[in-house]
Amino acid sequence: MASGNAIRGSRVGAGPMGEAERGESAPRLRISFWCSNGHETQPSFAHDAQVPETWDCPRCGFPAGQDRDSPPAPPRTEPYKTHLAYVRERRSDADGEAILAEALAKLRGEI
Repeated sequence: MASGNAIRGSRVGAGPMGEAERGESAPRLRISFWCSNGHETQPSFAHDAQVPETWDCPRCGFPAGQDRDSPPAPPRTEPYKTHLAYVRERRSDADGEAILAEALAKLRGEI
């Protein structure tokens, strides 16, 4: 049975990798992005990396831009539509009445 003091998943001599073992990191640049809710995000980029136009806000998920005064607009989401709403988009009331009359005639054996 193992001792309760052992750290699971490690071995003797294991430690955090330091700068000397990984090499030196690239110079970093922190850029501020703002979303339409006013949240500020400051991701870190390598100095020579291409900075994107927009960044997803980690707090609300809206797109964030670098201009604090005019952030990108949040995406417009359509409300959930029922099957009946889609049918009403495709057919007018007159079309619906004609289809209903045809179905009733079939049921009555007239067709």
